[in-house]
Amino acid sequence: MAAAEDVFLLPRLPELFETSKQLLDELEVATEPTGSRIVQDKVFKALDLLEKIAEMLSQLDLFSRNEDLEEIASTDLKYLLVPAFQGVLAMKQVNTSKRLDHLQWAREHFLNYLIQCHYYHVAEFELPQIKNNSAENNTASSSMTYPNLVAMASQRQAKIERYKQKKEMESRLSALKSAVESGQADDEHVREYYLIHLRRWIGISLEEIESIDQEIKILREKESSKEASTSHSSNQDRPPMKPFILTRDVAQAKVFGAGYPSLATMTVNDWYDQHQKYGTLPDQGITRTTSAEFRKAAQQQEVKEQKEEADDDKMLHRAREWDDWKDTHPRGYGNRQNMG
Repeated sequence: MAAAEDVFLLPRLPELFETSKQLLDELEVATEPTGSRIVQDKVFKALDLLEKIAEMLSQLDLFSRNEDLEEIASTDLKYLLVPAFQGVLAMKQVNTSKRLDHLQWAREHFLNYLIQCHYYHVAEFELPQIKNNSAENNTASSSMTYPNLVAMASQRQAKIERYKQKKEMESRLSALKSAVESGQADDEHVREYYLIHLRRWIGISLEEIESIDQEIKILREKESSKEASTSHSSNQDRPPMKPFILTRDVAQAKVFGAGYPSLATMTVNDWYDQHQKYGTLPDQGITRTTSAEFRKAAQQQEVKEQKEEADDDKMLHRAREWDDWKDTHPRGYGNRQNMG
């Protein structure tokens, strides 16, 4: 029964792979925005096809750890690319709320592809670190704080070499593509064509994993800062506490008050509106009333002063007459009483 199922699955496997590869090629040259409905439909369709292909490969046990790369048929080498294709398509999903999950899922598939190629010795390269827990992430981030200049220089040189190899491989692929796809190439050229594809995707996977690690770090820092700001804002949302004073009893609080001058009961604008309402401002009727009262008081003061001046003149005249009288009349003049 299993053999019958294998016979049924084998003819469909190449068709599904070619369809998924064609969708991926269309997405690479698409001019529509990544978030458009057309692009996302192709992404979901290609991911669904690749998931079916992965299940078929698992059922067929097409690749075994007990065999070498030379033992794999030339036409079957292309199926090693399935995890790399899944990683690229996962990166093209645009659900913002699940971005971190998509990145981790894509990194896992890229890493699976690299591990498989490393096992079969497709090319010489160094596997990236496997980040399984937060402790390893913290170690990696702490090591990035003090970067090793020698390691950075070697990484830069490796990137330059990968770029040169990528250009050479793309040139060679374009030369072999028409012959392989038309079926005119022999087994040797077919094998070379797919091996170049595998090596090209090794470089792409290494670059994508490096980019994914940087984006994951940024997203986690953003989440941590968002949580910190949320907790800070929750503290600020608390209602303000009313001021209070520490006193021995309520009576002391009533006597001494709050310990500072009384607070203002109204603003300057409120004070102005209130005085304007009652007409007590300088530019209102209060000015005329005050002026009339001032004139009346001034007149009364003037009359009083004139009266006092007149009284002073009379008193001065009487004093002068008295002085003159004393000059002509000796002391005791006219006192006829008590005379013996």
